[in-house]
Amino acid sequence: HGVTITPLPVMHLRMPVLGFRIGDFSYITDANFIPDETFEKLRGTHVLILNALQREKHVSHFNFEEAIDMAKKIGAPKTYFTHISHKLGTHKKVEKELPESIALGFDGMTIEL
Repeated sequence: HGVTITPLPVMHLRMPVLGFRIGDFSYITDANFIPDETFEKLRGTHVLILNALQREKHVSHFNFEEAIDMAKKIGAPKTYFTHISHKLGTHKKVEKELPESIALGFDGMTIEL
C-alpha cells in the first residue's frame, strides 16, 4: 500500500534485534546499543519511541539517563519512552524530570503524525 518499513538494527546485549521506521515514526525497544548505520536510518525522524527501563544500569536495556542521552543524540522533535518498569518512578514524578521534547508513553496512547 505504498508504506515503506525500514528495519533498524540495534543490540539487546549481544543479541541483534530490530526496531522499525515507518515514514517519520521510529520505534526501538529492548535495546542497549544503536550502531552508527542505524543512526543514519534515524536521521530526520519526527517521532521516536525508545525504551528506558529503569534508573539503574541494566545489561540489555537503556536506563533512564542513557535513554535521555540517546534521544538527544537522535534528535527527533518528540520522543516517548516505553518498556519502563516500576523502578523508574511514578509517571507524574518522572515527567517533571524530562526535557520538553521527551515524555513517557502510557497504555492506550495514540500518536498522530
